[in-house]
Amino acid sequence: MRISGVDLYAETAGAGEPVVVLHGGFCSLESLAPIAEALAAEYRVHAYERPGHGRSADIAGEYDYDRGVSDALAFLDAHGLADAHVVGYSDGAIIGLLLAMRRPERVRSLTAISANLDPLAYDQDPEVNGPILPPLPPLPPLPRGPRVDGATGAGAEEDRVSPERAAYERLSPDGAAHADAVWEKCVRLWTTEPHIDPADLAGVAVPTLVLAGDRDTVRPLHTLRIAAALPNARLGLVPGTTHGLVDEKPELVTALVRDFLAEVARR
Repeated sequence: MRISGVDLYAETAGAGEPVVVLHGGFCSLESLAPIAEALAAEYRVHAYERPGHGRSADIAGEYDYDRGVSDALAFLDAHGLADAHVVGYSDGAIIGLLLAMRRPERVRSLTAISANLDPLAYDQDPEVNGPILPPLPPLPPLPRGPRVDGATGAGAEEDRVSPERAAYERLSPDGAAHADAVWEKCVRLWTTEPHIDPADLAGVAVPTLVLAGDRDTVRPLHTLRIAAALPNARLGLVPGTTHGLVDEKPELVTALVRDFLAEVARR
C-alpha cells in the first residue's frame, strides 16, 4: 500500500479491535509472526514493513524515528483507524512510545518490547538510566545449545542477526547485496537516536506493557526507568532472553501480550 508517497508491504488479518504491529530494525514482519498470528484470533491485526525492511523497497537517505511516527499515522489514516492498540518491538517500540507521546488520542494501548530512550542506554549511562538504582553489571550470558551449524555459547549469540539477514536476502525487492547498506543505516540510527526525556513519558496515560529480556542489550535498569516514568505501565522481564526475546521465547512473550490486551481492550 502507498504510505507517505512510498509503496510499503502490508498485511491485515482477523476481526475485532484494531491492533497495529510495528517490527524492529533490520527485521521483517516475520520476526513478529508468532504474536501477530495469535492476536489475529481475537483482534483485527494490521502490520506493515517500513522502507528498506522485509518486502518494502529502500528509500534514499537515512532512517529516523520521526518518519517512523509519520508513517504510522499515515498507516492508521489509510485504514480509517481513529485509534488502535500498538504492539512494537525494538525500533517499533520506540516509534510506539513517540506516537503515544505526540498523538495519544490515536493509541488505545501500547506494548513496548525492548525499547530504549537514548543510545547511551546500552552503556548504562546513569544520567539516561536514572537514579533509581546504582549501576548494575549485566547478567552473565546463558549457555546456549548448538545452532544448526554447530556454534554454541556467547559466540552464537553474537551471530543472532544472521536469521534476519537471511530473511532480508530472501524477501527484499532490492536484492541480497543491499543488506549491508540497510544494516549500516540501521546502525547509524541506533547510535544517534532516539533522545527521549523520561519526564516526557509522564504524559503517556494509555495502558502500556513494557517488556524486555533479562539479558537484553537494553539493560533491565533502563527498562525499569521507562516503566517507572509511565503513569499506567506494567513491567515484565522475560527470563533467560536477550534482545531477541520474541524469537527466543515466543510462547511466553505472546502470552504476556495477549494477557495485557485482554485486560485493557474495550470489549
